[in-house]
Amino acid sequence: MFRGLAAIVYKETHHILRDPRTLFLMLLIPCLELTMFGYAVNLDIKHIPTVVYDLDGRRSSRELVEAYVNSGYFRIVGHVDSDEALNREIVAGRAKVGIKLSPDFTDRVLEGKSAEVQVFIDGSDSTSAMQALSTSNAIGLLTSMRIVGKTLGGAPILAIDTRNRVLFNPDMRTANFMVPGLVGVILQVVITLLTAFAIVREKEQGTLEQLMVTPVSRLGLILGKLVPFGVIGIMEATFVLTLMRFLFHVPIAGSLLLLAGFTLIFLFTTLALGLLISTFAENQIQALQFAFLVLLPSFLLSGFMFPQETMPMLIYYIGQAVPVTYFLRVLRGIILRGAGFWDLWQNGVVLAGMGIGVILLASMRFRKTLR
Repeated sequence: MFRGLAAIVYKETHHILRDPRTLFLMLLIPCLELTMFGYAVNLDIKHIPTVVYDLDGRRSSRELVEAYVNSGYFRIVGHVDSDEALNREIVAGRAKVGIKLSPDFTDRVLEGKSAEVQVFIDGSDSTSAMQALSTSNAIGLLTSMRIVGKTLGGAPILAIDTRNRVLFNPDMRTANFMVPGLVGVILQVVITLLTAFAIVREKEQGTLEQLMVTPVSRLGLILGKLVPFGVIGIMEATFVLTLMRFLFHVPIAGSLLLLAGFTLIFLFTTLALGLLISTFAENQIQALQFAFLVLLPSFLLSGFMFPQETMPMLIYYIGQAVPVTYFLRVLRGIILRGAGFWDLWQNGVVLAGMGIGVILLASMRFRKTLR
């Protein structure tokens, strides 16, 4: 029954040892990603970017803002001087919470009246929004309890009346937050793997080397390989956005034309990334292993599932090297918040810069690999 078992075991072991790169990747990648994601995955949302519009500016209002900061859940990223500026910071994604204090805040506290504070929360990020909502209510209650002896008509009152308002996704609907993120992650996963596997498969079959001896220029060859996949990417983006809108009923608040422009930039970067992976991989198994170095961070480090503000600084910066990080900001900005070009242009510039850098590196590797 077991005749030849030892010989087959010896043969397969020999094949594995003859391919040290694959063996190294098989052992290294799980350890590396477990370490990275173990630090990154954190459901305790803290340091939520917050802007303050303080029309009072006196001691009581400053103490309330300090209470928000000292809770550890809010991080003040700026002060604004108008309602429009406060709204603009949240729409642009630079802040997820806005705190507005009225001009008579201190007067009402000293008079024993209920002082109102308005808290605007970005509902396009439901995870952070839930944490901000509950923490804001708790801070208002605790601050009121510290201001003892304040009554109105003999009845105890809340010295601080926190009025929370969830913007863009007032029902805190999970699909509105998750589905746009899924669009970006799915596009990166499918297009990267499709490009990397297609070119590696030709390398395995020897047909890519045959193309190199034809009069086709190197740039023409690379672009000729990528353009069809780019068309597939455009079709796929159209399909998934249509499903998002009509199957999951996620409204698109912003410009479709602007969304299409940013999507083309992202597809270019993703195609270049797949090409770069193919230049490092000798076979499809290696291509899959290299792709996992990009694809798993796309899920866990890009802000798709867990806010980046909760991550250690090193892991946070690794997340900034993932292209889908910037595309998710674009998707949620346009689809949920109705953000415009001037709110999101930095993300487009970073994506375009990444794409150009990766395609240049892939071209250098491509030349070296096929010599």
